[in-house]
Amino acid sequence: MFELDERLANDSVLVGHLSLCELRVINDAQFPWFILVPTRAGISEIYQLTEEDRASLMAESCLLAEAMHDSFSADKLNIAAIGNKVSQLHLHHVARFESDACWPEPIWGKLPLIPYEESELANILQKIRTLLESHLRVTEASGELYY
Repeated sequence: MFELDERLANDSVLVGHLSLCELRVINDAQFPWFILVPTRAGISEIYQLTEEDRASLMAESCLLAEAMHDSFSADKLNIAAIGNKVSQLHLHHVARFESDACWPEPIWGKLPLIPYEESELANILQKIRTLLESHLRVTEASGELYY
């Protein structure tokens, strides 16, 4: 049975559910930063997914990337499955700007997280949910706080 890693849960807010993945926003106001977490138990690497799930992950990643492009007009989109600290498979999507504090270096491990103000978080969630509304299920069944 799928269970979200506690560190991912603590650092992020649930946006909604796609066909394969939970879509979550990392609670860091420095970067528009989302993760896709396939809802499959015991998976730490992409190759461990079935062929069908790998195709779904790629499709959901492209869907998210396009929505982020439309929402944030970033200079670059960083997409990565690192997993050195959290082994549960999750795919990072980070909108990068030449003006951000880490440019042009990767963001991972560089700066402490700065949580969103409640209104900022509500705004980013609304943007992504609107762009993905035909693909995204948003429920309160998980007990997580929704903005």
